[in-house]
Amino acid sequence: MKTILVPVGSSNNAKSHLQYAVDFAKAFGAKLYVVQIYNVYTKAGTMIKVDHIIERESKKFLDNHVASIDTKGVDLITKTFKGKLVDTIEKVSHALDVDLIILEPRTNSVKDDVYLGKTSGKIIKRTQIPALIVPEGSTYRPIVKILIALKSAIIKREGVLRPLTAIKDHFKAVVNILLVKTKQYIEEDFELNDELQSIITNTTIAECPTTFHAVLEHYKNHSPDLLCVVRRKRGFFSKLWEEDVILKKDFHSSTIPVLVLSGLK
Repeated sequence: MKTILVPVGSSNNAKSHLQYAVDFAKAFGAKLYVVQIYNVYTKAGTMIKVDHIIERESKKFLDNHVASIDTKGVDLITKTFKGKLVDTIEKVSHALDVDLIILEPRTNSVKDDVYLGKTSGKIIKRTQIPALIVPEGSTYRPIVKILIALKSAIIKREGVLRPLTAIKDHFKAVVNILLVKTKQYIEEDFELNDELQSIITNTTIAECPTTFHAVLEHYKNHSPDLLCVVRRKRGFFSKLWEEDVILKKDFHSSTIPVLVLSGLK
């Protein structure tokens, strides 16, 4: 894992979140890009150009934000970008060859009952970039146990397990898999390929309507330091995919980081 991206917003958690990202990047010897994306909305007939003002203020904000934490010698670069959030994040991630995005779950604009706010929700749901959602107020610590939950282990895309494997190898973590047997189950779904089989220590099979329900029932029994799920059009968080906001009452893992991989197929 060589390049990590941290989008920065305004929240009470922003400082501790950036410190977590710095500590995580240091553990991997990764370069860390701290970015802020802005858009400009102008009224008809307005002649004042404000792009350069917003860009300047945004860069100043980022530099002050970084100065407020201990960067611990990490190769850290601040950048501002103009554009729509999802499109710009995707373009920037591709251009910088980003391996992982580290996200805050929410900003100050949402209520306490929200797990993922609109900004983080959009990035998780509308991109395929591997992302690590770090709970508010989290302090970096080594990852000892990982739980990955899947309803199908069929892998057709190359490199999708790379972030999981990198974390597992770095921390020498135990990876347990929760295979979820739904109504759509076929035997091939539970056939682990050599790459996945090589990183798994224990396997649990659960019969549940969705991967989402299986995780809610089983993740506490495994006591993982990291939960790993994959993006699917109708997969994890399936009943929540319609909105960008995800409520805590629907997903209770607001105390451990969640690694979201790109789709396996």
